[in-house]
Amino acid sequence: MRAAKELKKGQNCVFLLPDNVRNYLTKFVSDRWMLSNAFMSEPNTRSKIQPKNELTISVDEYNPEKPGQFEFQKVRKPWQSVPFSPSVKSIVVNSIDGAIGSTPLVRLKRIPKIYGIEGTEILVKCEFFNPGGSMGDRSARRMVEMAESQGILSAGSTIIEPSCGNTGIGLAMLAANRGYRCIIVMPEKMSHEKEAVLCSLGAEVVRTPNGKRHWEKESPFGVAYRLQKEIPGAVVLDQYRNEANPLAFYESVAEEILFGCDGKLDAFVAAVGTGGALTGIAKRIRETVPECKIIAVDPIGSILANPEHSTSDEYELEGIGQEFVPSVFDPSLVDEWVKSSDSDAFRVARQLIRREGILCGGSSGANVWAALKVAKQLGPNKRIVTILPDSIRNYMSKFFDDEWMKAKGFSTGEEEEVSEAAEE
Repeated sequence: MRAAKELKKGQNCVFLLPDNVRNYLTKFVSDRWMLSNAFMSEPNTRSKIQPKNELTISVDEYNPEKPGQFEFQKVRKPWQSVPFSPSVKSIVVNSIDGAIGSTPLVRLKRIPKIYGIEGTEILVKCEFFNPGGSMGDRSARRMVEMAESQGILSAGSTIIEPSCGNTGIGLAMLAANRGYRCIIVMPEKMSHEKEAVLCSLGAEVVRTPNGKRHWEKESPFGVAYRLQKEIPGAVVLDQYRNEANPLAFYESVAEEILFGCDGKLDAFVAAVGTGGALTGIAKRIRETVPECKIIAVDPIGSILANPEHSTSDEYELEGIGQEFVPSVFDPSLVDEWVKSSDSDAFRVARQLIRREGILCGGSSGANVWAALKVAKQLGPNKRIVTILPDSIRNYMSKFFDDEWMKAKGFSTGEEEEVSEAAEE
């Protein structure tokens, strides 16, 4: 920036950003570290926000299983997408949201062989290449754009969102860029790394107790809507009921996958969180490649695979599974469900890191584990695509940490991992 001051009007200055916040979550992102190293004279004095009211949000007033009642949550026109066509030259974007999308499809080479799979191609869509680090950037951008186009968000607005972290980070990134206040409400279960990233983006984070049902006032939903009633101009975009969520994936990820596969695709595998990603991608794939199988992944402890005969239980995986069926999710698109355990997901995620060099998150392990099962069912000469929703950045103190794995009763041994994989 100092060099740019010396330039004449019309001249350009380009500089590099060598790495990202992942490597520094315990350093300059932390007020404590900044203070101890005399880079700050006093900590940021932002007070912890909590709703002051004790209002109970009735099921009639808020139900994430029913479509959103606000116009900014509804897509009135028929869904449309434009075939993906990558630029042949480098792109200069006007703001960080212009860098969202166009993530690579990577062919797995070593992991399929470990599991005894030959002749079947497994491609992983690396969504952690998005600037906020996850596929949540896509739904965040589309929800914000739709709200802005209707005048719901404008200068001085406050975004409040119940989130497992990734879409929250996407919203916080966009809020920082646009000058909005951002409050993210998420359960204690979610990693401290996610909170650190959110705070570094200027968001305020409210933690809620684990295991609270959506109708309880202490749940992320209850707290978010209680805060909305207290803060003038606050908006809950609500990824669970906002049709912009699946539309974002219909318009972008699906088209990128179809382009990368040249329309040749035998199975698409994805875990369900809000269900927006699977719904949007599956809907577009079905329109183009109707014979493609759609496989949904659900962690053990979630009710999504069998909502009529399941009870929710706690599990360690973040960002996937639910104790209700979000309204943006269309289960009719699913051909088959695969249930994934924490141990399977974490084992495969660690293998992806060690054997493929792909720095992915835990839900990525669940998706690839399910894709490997599907590959064995389909046999050779097939192509399977799955999603890697986020990266290791959010989980450095969790499944990547041997001590955390041992404390939770999960295996950490590489030899044992490979032996288990070969037997499956």
